[in-house]
Amino acid sequence: MTFTKSALTLSISTIFSTLTWADTSISNTAEQPVQQLETIRVVGHPLVASSADFAVADQTVSREKLQQGGTTLGEALKDELGVYSNTFGAGSSRPVIRGQEGARVKVTQNATETMDVSSLSPDHAVTVDPQLAQKIEVIRGPSTLLYGAGSVGGLVNVIDTKIPTEMPEQGYDGNVGIRYNTGNDEKLAHAGATVALGSNVALRVEGLKRDANDYISPNYSVTEDHGDHAHTTKQRRVDNTFSESENINLGLSWIGERGFAGLSYSHRQDQYGLPGHSHEYESCHLHGDHLHCGGHDDHEHENEDDHAAHDHESGPWIDMKTERYDFRSELNDPFVGFKKLRAQASYTDYQHDEIEGSEAMTTFKSKGYEGRVELVHSPVAQWEGVIGIQASQQKLDITGEEAVLAPNKTQKYSLFALEHRQWKDFHFELGSRLDHQNIDVDSTQKDFDGNAFSYSGAVNWEFAPNYKLSLLGSHQERLPLAQELYADGKHYATNTYELGNDQLDKEKSNNVELGLHYEGDKLSYHVHLYHNWFDNYIYARTLDQYENFRLIQYSQDSAKFYGTEAEVAYQLNDVYKASLFGDYVRGKIDNENAPRVPAGRLGTRINADFDDHWSGSAEYSHVFNQDKFAAYETETQGYNMVNLGIAYKYPITDKQEAKVYLSANNLLDETVYEHSSFLSNIPQMGRNFVFGVDYKF
Repeated sequence: MTFTKSALTLSISTIFSTLTWADTSISNTAEQPVQQLETIRVVGHPLVASSADFAVADQTVSREKLQQGGTTLGEALKDELGVYSNTFGAGSSRPVIRGQEGARVKVTQNATETMDVSSLSPDHAVTVDPQLAQKIEVIRGPSTLLYGAGSVGGLVNVIDTKIPTEMPEQGYDGNVGIRYNTGNDEKLAHAGATVALGSNVALRVEGLKRDANDYISPNYSVTEDHGDHAHTTKQRRVDNTFSESENINLGLSWIGERGFAGLSYSHRQDQYGLPGHSHEYESCHLHGDHLHCGGHDDHEHENEDDHAAHDHESGPWIDMKTERYDFRSELNDPFVGFKKLRAQASYTDYQHDEIEGSEAMTTFKSKGYEGRVELVHSPVAQWEGVIGIQASQQKLDITGEEAVLAPNKTQKYSLFALEHRQWKDFHFELGSRLDHQNIDVDSTQKDFDGNAFSYSGAVNWEFAPNYKLSLLGSHQERLPLAQELYADGKHYATNTYELGNDQLDKEKSNNVELGLHYEGDKLSYHVHLYHNWFDNYIYARTLDQYENFRLIQYSQDSAKFYGTEAEVAYQLNDVYKASLFGDYVRGKIDNENAPRVPAGRLGTRINADFDDHWSGSAEYSHVFNQDKFAAYETETQGYNMVNLGIAYKYPITDKQEAKVYLSANNLLDETVYEHSSFLSNIPQMGRNFVFGVDYKF
């Protein structure tokens, strides 16, 4: 895992961003020696800083690692420190960071909303593709308030290249890759190219196609109820875990000395199975505030028979299609007192059908708009930073048997600011965000109108050479989602009957984090301790339960989450680097265990650079039993994970390079259950080998 920046100094990155696009009038400044230091461009932040300036944990996953990793967002990030996945089969997963998920782990695409429906349910895919991303950032601290509030666990920003921001060298550049996974017969191909059309116009074309079978898992068996007895059958593959995906992006930009302006069009289509999706509790319905299950009239049995006639051998699956249009622009030195102007806008048209047999039983439609403008200002009393405004609208319409929510429209308006300054050995950062939200619902329920104000501060103290101590504090307020306010219906993917609560108030949290960092020539380490206190924590409280089917209502209570993350690395010699790492989080709601909180993890890793061509890695980690579970959950067994990798790079020319890689994952063929998943009783993929070839030009 690559740690790049701290939450404190994340915004230092904003300071130097203007130099990136500086015109000839400031070119002498850009050539000063300080600009020759190693820098890492963090697109999610309006500023750029050297890697020496970071302390509070922020992580960046590189394009190279993404192309060899998971194909859904949660799976792509789950090996990062403090990050797990709430996997739902092979087609959908979201990251779980420090025990938080859903609305508390905001996902953005180039700093804008994805405008899908992934936050409504874990079986809904996030419409970003890690395989086409340039990199993915996990952002914490004051910088998160640039893009949203309430992301206590962290904010995930997926950065892609579909809108060119600079002219390609020698008039073109690109990449092509293919890979195969033995665990699910996955065949994946991706390609992309940027071409100069004259001296100021660049065209980007990229695409991906993926086809994967049901995955193989050890010790997997299915129990079928035959009335007076049950029959258990061992199976090699986990039913209904297939996944197919196609993605095409087109982008066109005008690029000049002072900035760029570009447009892009994206089309994505996915089809994937829903394991664990069952209509076993179709007869359950409400009697006041409790469940009544089991048919008690002929009408219910008729419905069940009708439904059975549409059952398909492969089980229910999702057919998803989304189209998205994006505009991005940057301008250096727009007017006096400001160094940079950024403007972004997007429109997303999303739809997915949940299909059983050949019939679409439920349809989700979402149309979303978003726009934001940022201004990076010149120093004022030695403070530098960015201010901005943001507005968005999402219309959601659900029809069919699982229409748990009436049609609704959510509108958000936001003001935000991030400021920082250096004073002697201290670096200070301050962030704030004001949100206003309207939700209009097409029902007799009460519309929502509310405001939220969040603020955060952080300080880095370089108290000795190579040492930094970081302290971060924040107060964050999150306004409720439409689902939390208005849900009313059965949700078979999670085996629940959901009830909203239109009396919900905004969720508030007070958060603190302490970090210690050391960066030496051979030895480096960092450790972080954090604690989050919530008032009015919004969660799904279980009111009643019949077997594995629960009646839940969105409620509010006090909650707390606390934990630690640590890693130490040592460069053994010119070839080998060894590291130890671990993370742990504990969560409680009203002094009861919080649901789906992942267990602790401890591991070791060796990375090797044998020469200019060969590299390799070996990793062992142990995930402990999770025996601190919520009332309706069960204990999840721990497991050992061993992964090996080797790669060979072959430079063809100065610009062209070929790479061949082989990864062995879950080499011990362990039975892996993820406590953070709604499907914690379904094992994940067993031993698998990934072979791939990438070519850059």
